[in-house]
Amino acid sequence: MNRKIAPQIKNAVDFHLELPPYEKYVLKNGIEVYALNIGELDTLMVNFVFAAGNWFEEKNLVAATVNHLLKNGTSAKTAFQVNEHFEYYGSSLSRSCQNETAEIALHCLSKHADQLLPVIAELITDSVFPEEELDIFKKNSQQRLQVSLKKSDFVAGRLIDSYLFGEKHPYGKYSSLEDYASLQQDEIKNFYQQYYRNGKCVIFVAGKLPKNIIEQLEKYFGALALHVWDNDFKNKQHPAIHAKQKKYNITNDVNGVQGSVRIARNFPNRHHPDFQKAGMLNNIFGGYFGSRLMANVREDKGFTYGIYSYLMNHIQESAWIISTEAGKDVCQATIDEVHKEMKLLREEPINEEELQTARNFMIGSVLGDLDGPFHVAGRWKNIILNDLDKNYFYNGIHIIKTITAEELRELANKYLRPEDFYELVVV
Repeated sequence: MNRKIAPQIKNAVDFHLELPPYEKYVLKNGIEVYALNIGELDTLMVNFVFAAGNWFEEKNLVAATVNHLLKNGTSAKTAFQVNEHFEYYGSSLSRSCQNETAEIALHCLSKHADQLLPVIAELITDSVFPEEELDIFKKNSQQRLQVSLKKSDFVAGRLIDSYLFGEKHPYGKYSSLEDYASLQQDEIKNFYQQYYRNGKCVIFVAGKLPKNIIEQLEKYFGALALHVWDNDFKNKQHPAIHAKQKKYNITNDVNGVQGSVRIARNFPNRHHPDFQKAGMLNNIFGGYFGSRLMANVREDKGFTYGIYSYLMNHIQESAWIISTEAGKDVCQATIDEVHKEMKLLREEPINEEELQTARNFMIGSVLGDLDGPFHVAGRWKNIILNDLDKNYFYNGIHIIKTITAEELRELANKYLRPEDFYELVVV
């Protein structure tokens, strides 16, 4: 190699991207396992996804509470013993609860899977949710909520969701101190019994897989009373109730000097033919540091440190949201500049240089998502949980590389109209 000669620069759009395939297995109880054996390091991720998000709860916060307290004791182990076991093997066991789904994710050395998987099976089948652990959770959550409610960005995030979907919709409802106080052990156990012990589940494993990983999953989970994941959420209907008023100004702190701005509209989910195209338009509009909103509102006007737009990552519905924090005296001016950028995208075609930059950035982002087995598993999980297939991935790449400036202008005329957006300022 002659280091005096600079290497040739290649545009990201010229790369040929491939999504590494998975191996699919089915345990004897019908649970599907999607396995990606592509790691170089002796590390392993096992991700259990349950249809146990707040979409299925009858009472607010029950789903999130169950998910959080899964590690807090079984009939044979205290919360300390459970956590000590995973720490002893240098592993991490995380939980998360979304709108439709709830997850348990194990990250560990591949050689320790046989010592850790049976404890996860124990958590799924024998968590007891001790009263004292529930009380601690309630008190801690109330304290965190009291602190968060003083922050304008936290309040703005809650309110904009409620305007888009309604306060009783899973996407729009939010927590209160009273909600935490009213949580009862019996309703926690009932939700756990229905949506974990007898729930719908799918498993994703990725990394340098042990040769007997499927045998281990069969041994510890193949005989459990779990049901097959089917992407069917129709048994629980939650119609969205959109707010009629479009503009809101909320004073959360009379002494506040900064306002949180949210501008948002409802949007279809990933099955709509415009979703992936809108991803490209969103990127140019406000999706990355080189976007138009960033160049205008941050770099030119100096109203904010950062402004972004994004499409919500929900299964049933989505939303298009612009989010920023700015001085309270320039919040309206910030909104005006957002409208100005919408207008420019509706009226003027994007020039080829800007379009090429956006293409390279988006392809680069996809390359980052394909870097390592855990990222690849995340891609597949997103595809499978949304009832899509590999064609969705390749169609997205095709759109990034081929969508024209005129197509994007037409899309802007369809979706980037100020009258369709809610506007919220919280100071």
